[in-house]
Amino acid sequence: MQMGHISGKVTSFLLASVFCLLTGCAVQPVANPDTTIKDAERISEIRLILKNGDWLVTRGILNTDNFVATMTNAPLSHAAIYDAEKDVVIEATGEGVHTTQLDTFLAKSQRALIIRPVWWTPDNAVKAIESARNWVGKGYNYTGLIGINTPGRYYCTQLALRAYEPFMEEAPDNPIPPVIKPGQMYYWGRILYDSGP
Repeated sequence: MQMGHISGKVTSFLLASVFCLLTGCAVQPVANPDTTIKDAERISEIRLILKNGDWLVTRGILNTDNFVATMTNAPLSHAAIYDAEKDVVIEATGEGVHTTQLDTFLAKSQRALIIRPVWWTPDNAVKAIESARNWVGKGYNYTGLIGINTPGRYYCTQLALRAYEPFMEEAPDNPIPPVIKPGQMYYWGRILYDSGP
């Protein structure tokens, strides 16, 4: 009888702990659209630092961003690679791989990080962007989100990393997992700018 009472208390404690973790302690599940990056001063700051081939890793405000942030319990939800020549980001969303004007991309984000990949050089960046441009029009890699990659399809972080794959002569210090979360992108680069939480 005593054991059942203790077991019940342990179960109740564990359930309460899980509930707290999933609610109060987790990342804000819904981003506030009123706090997006639209002001000229922040966009100017970003443009001063941003170079061809840099990664933009963001906390977006769309429903899919809310889902990613909640499921990964991380404050970031999306990644793209910057094409300076055309002033666009190349990104993979549910629509597939496409380009978006930088200002439009930032206006859908409440936080943005600029991360320079460890493999970045001016020449490598040009080649990485050429690869990413060739993928525009490809489909979204839905199964890649669970570690089952479909050739010729990309999800956001996969696209950003894959663009630099030819320059990964040896395994990076932080191995690249089968599923790459936006909150992990700094493992393979250096954060140059963070617009803040």
